[in-house]
Amino acid sequence: MFLISQAYAQSAPAQANASGSGVQFIFIAIMFAVIWYLILRPQQKRAKEHRNMLEALKKGDEVMTNGGLMGRVIAFNDQAIDIEIAKGIIVRLQKGFIVQTLPKGSLKADLTSPAVEEKEVKETKDSKEEKIIS
Repeated sequence: MFLISQAYAQSAPAQANASGSGVQFIFIAIMFAVIWYLILRPQQKRAKEHRNMLEALKKGDEVMTNGGLMGRVIAFNDQAIDIEIAKGIIVRLQKGFIVQTLPKGSLKADLTSPAVEEKEVKETKDSKEEKIIS
């Protein structure tokens, strides 16, 4: 007689779990949809924009790398890109390291920054002082 009451007691929770598992499945599906919409979709959009930017690169474009180097595109192939970061200094990088293209003429603006002008002024003062001493 005790075995029969135990059998009834054990079978009752199985029906409650059957209805609860459907709700759990729906909850998991909703969470997956939220994660996809908030995280994966914007990441895929940024990757697509980056691919399009790399495909549109051409010789003479001014670019910035993820390391902060800015330069002008000299040559490129499927995997690598050559960038001139200063007169006569060419760096070869993988294409994926290009972060953005810069507006035309932005590198010329960097060459005439106040720090460069200040250094040029100091050099001319030093050369004038050397001439006076001689």
